[in-house]
Amino acid sequence: MLKPDTLALTVVLALLTALGPLSTDMYLPSLPAIAAGLKASTGQTQLTLSAFLLGFAAGQFFYGPISDRIGRKPVLLFGLGLFTMASLICALSPNIETLIGARFLQALGASGPIVLGRAIVRDFYEGPRAGRELSRMGTIMGVVPAAAPILGGVIERLTGWRVTFGVMILFGIALAATILWRMPESIRKKSDVPISFPAILRGFRLLLGHAGYRTYVGLSMLTYGGLFAFISGSSFVLQKIYRLDELSFAFSFTFVVAGFMTGTMLAQRLVGRFGLDGTIRIGVTCLALGGVIMLALVLAGVPSSLSISAPMALYGVGVGLTMPQSMASALMPFPDRAGAASSLLGICQMTFAAIVGILLGRNLDASAIPLPATIATTGVLALALFLASGRARGDQPKG
Repeated sequence: MLKPDTLALTVVLALLTALGPLSTDMYLPSLPAIAAGLKASTGQTQLTLSAFLLGFAAGQFFYGPISDRIGRKPVLLFGLGLFTMASLICALSPNIETLIGARFLQALGASGPIVLGRAIVRDFYEGPRAGRELSRMGTIMGVVPAAAPILGGVIERLTGWRVTFGVMILFGIALAATILWRMPESIRKKSDVPISFPAILRGFRLLLGHAGYRTYVGLSMLTYGGLFAFISGSSFVLQKIYRLDELSFAFSFTFVVAGFMTGTMLAQRLVGRFGLDGTIRIGVTCLALGGVIMLALVLAGVPSSLSISAPMALYGVGVGLTMPQSMASALMPFPDRAGAASSLLGICQMTFAAIVGILLGRNLDASAIPLPATIATTGVLALALFLASGRARGDQPKG
């Protein structure tokens, strides 16, 4: 059985949280081919990403509170089963409308493992140890978004985008088998709060009444919003405007992944010395600098795709430093509501990212500027929120 403080458990939890990046990054090189093959516009094809984010947010509403009540393991298995079934529908989609709907269902399934991966960390670990565990998971998880676009580009070149969803099916089946036979139930005490829509809303209202929780959720939202802007917009900007082919785009995508993994590895060292907030401070500074440098290079007319991908590596460092520590800080005051706290954090994060993706998708056809402008805005706002929230963050225990 998988046990706390073992590499095996960390790897499995990392793969659960990698389900979202796998579901988006692996098919990014195929977006132009999907648009052409299903006779869809750029905006319609972008909706396959935004629908995923909206489904992700909707699914997180229930997974956490239900798992607080009945346990993590059965809810995990349900989510993985739904993800696998929806991936099959994606692979067989005859038109863009079906693919958009299937992506929504796929996200409903994928949201469960990601919510519960964070909740299981809170079940097993406290304080900075939880932050280090989330950072370790992020380092391992970084292999998936690094490899996924490259694998997706190879699959697109050799066989076409439908086989990409076949790989997702195999991934879902393998994870479900591992959870079924190797994962112990992690929850220490099940909640006695009845599962109902009003009860879930009351629980969320309690969480939002905590100033520190609101602050760290806001930091997670802004950090991921800029990252998702790159995820959703980079394939069109780098392939259509900078003329990269599928494989060149996939390799350029590894800049942000390398930055993210660097950030998570740095966080594991820094959190012990500077605490959770001190690590976040360094992270949001990287977010703002990466976004502003990217915008300046694009406005200056630098013709190389490196004007996008190189500053995004710095933004990725900021993501790796900021997000795991913000998540750990948000969940820390609520050991008895870790599932609900993780759910609400995910809902806010993914809803915001979906809105960013929809707005960005409407402005990508003619110019590269909307992409760096969006990333710079989220990075600067994250830094401003951190600097303005000292009193609210003072409600939180420090590392």
